[in-house]
Amino acid sequence: MTTAPREILDIDGPAAPPRRNGEMVFAAPWESRIFGVTISLHRAGLFEWDEFRRLLIDEIAAWEKQGHGEGEWSYYERWQVALERLLAAKGLCAGVELQQRVDQLEQRPSGHDH
Repeated sequence: MTTAPREILDIDGPAAPPRRNGEMVFAAPWESRIFGVTISLHRAGLFEWDEFRRLLIDEIAAWEKQGHGEGEWSYYERWQVALERLLAAKGLCAGVELQQRVDQLEQRPSGHDH
């Protein structure tokens, strides 16, 4: 799969990533990283884009139904949850394994960005 991100990403609608002046916007480094990881896994053929997109739309809808405030919204948190669900459903990364890795990354010193 060699689809370029602009050809698979929604421009508008529930799954469309945040944009400013037509360019994608990432509020923190982890957001661009999870975006890149997702695109790389898709390009490696580990999942079809529509599989991920459906889960992302489901996660956004579920968040909206929970009645959160505006300031609590994070598109890439929903993206992360959708990716975690997809990886677990495909048996690519178990929840326990993923949580262990998250714990390891959280223990890195402040300012560590590799």
